[in-house]
Amino acid sequence: MPGAGPSGDAAAHRPAPGPHAGPPASAGHPTVVGPGGDGAARPAAPGPQAAVPGIPGTGADAYPAAADPHPAAPDARSVSASDTAPTGADAAAPVQGAPVQDRPAASGAGVRLDRRASDEGGGGGDDYTLQAPDPRVAPEPHAAVCVACRAGRVDDDGYCENCGHAQPRERDHMEQERGPVAAVSDRGLRHHRNEDAFAVGTTTLPDGSPVSVAVVCDGVSSATRPDEASLAASRAANASLLDALPRGTHPQQAMHEAILAASEAVNALADEQDVEAREHAPQQNAPACTIVAAVVTAGLLVVGWVGDSRTYWIPVDRSAPAARLTEDDSWAAQMVAAGLMGEAEAYADHRAHAITGWLGADAYELEPHTAAFKPDRPGVVVVCTDGLWNYAESADEMAEAVPADAVERPLHAARVLVGHALDGGGHDNVTVALVPFPAVPQGAGSA
Repeated sequence: MPGAGPSGDAAAHRPAPGPHAGPPASAGHPTVVGPGGDGAARPAAPGPQAAVPGIPGTGADAYPAAADPHPAAPDARSVSASDTAPTGADAAAPVQGAPVQDRPAASGAGVRLDRRASDEGGGGGDDYTLQAPDPRVAPEPHAAVCVACRAGRVDDDGYCENCGHAQPRERDHMEQERGPVAAVSDRGLRHHRNEDAFAVGTTTLPDGSPVSVAVVCDGVSSATRPDEASLAASRAANASLLDALPRGTHPQQAMHEAILAASEAVNALADEQDVEAREHAPQQNAPACTIVAAVVTAGLLVVGWVGDSRTYWIPVDRSAPAARLTEDDSWAAQMVAAGLMGEAEAYADHRAHAITGWLGADAYELEPHTAAFKPDRPGVVVVCTDGLWNYAESADEMAEAVPADAVERPLHAARVLVGHALDGGGHDNVTVALVPFPAVPQGAGSA
């Protein structure tokens, strides 16, 4: 799971458990260390009663259980960041997202294969000409055509047979909007694939009130198939939430169960690996990812996470304080919690992104974190991977990056935030979901 910084392509490491396994260096990718690493205690995560400035009222008592926990479940509609769009709005099956198709294609002038035009006396500057396609191997009528040279046929591996340019993958840039929830994921500027994934959806509670769900996952780059791990986890957690909430399950309990479901989905990937592959690379880490999710109902916000992906609360009234609602499972967070370093010093260390909690078959111990809040004013919940928060780490910095009209235009705001990360260097995959929190009815908002 890549991180930020000038060494954004550096590989991460998750050491095998053992008495001498210390937290490894990770200049750009977060890595994972186990409890046997440096002896530092896991930082305490905010529990149900965690106090957050500007968000009075927390805990399980903030949301009473429904009187009838087993009514007929209404339709639940969701979208995931890598599937094709489904049928109409009344379909009972989850609605899946689709990649954006209207992104501008890359210019052929940017593919540098031949000599400079100036060397042949035609043109100047740094432009390079493309090799002319062979007319004997013209693309088939319905074959995919290269986005760079616009002439070559794309082979089964995703490369142009004419100029060799790698073609955009489906997950390089994904956008989805479902009701009030929106999410955007981008490969970033340094990595060859997108190992993040998201799923967003809406449904209703037994009393008919609306509920919004957003799940964001970040694959651990040092593991095998990190992109598959994040996708499997986001889909499983989203499906679990959309199944449990309409049946009257308390949102905080539903969140806990969703994280367990995501963990099982990632563990199953390790079971799928054949014996020959395990014997060939026994040192290879099992598929792994982080997870962070949010559930928003009328008057209640529930978050859950494992790893270092985060959730922020940004009020519409920017004179009120913003807040970070999650605590990282990371080396840096351990140092801060133990009082050994200040936050700025810890997160500037090259070991900062070594994660101490993740989903995967080789996780030492799964400890899902959940917390419930009752904001007393409207705002927007930012659910993101470290590819974004590396460029807006504090709550105040995130509030500055979030557009003022994010509640009314969540998809636009998500695009702006991804752009903020890319403008900052784009060293990592970048994924963010925005969930508007509605205005609280007068007299509500206190525990």
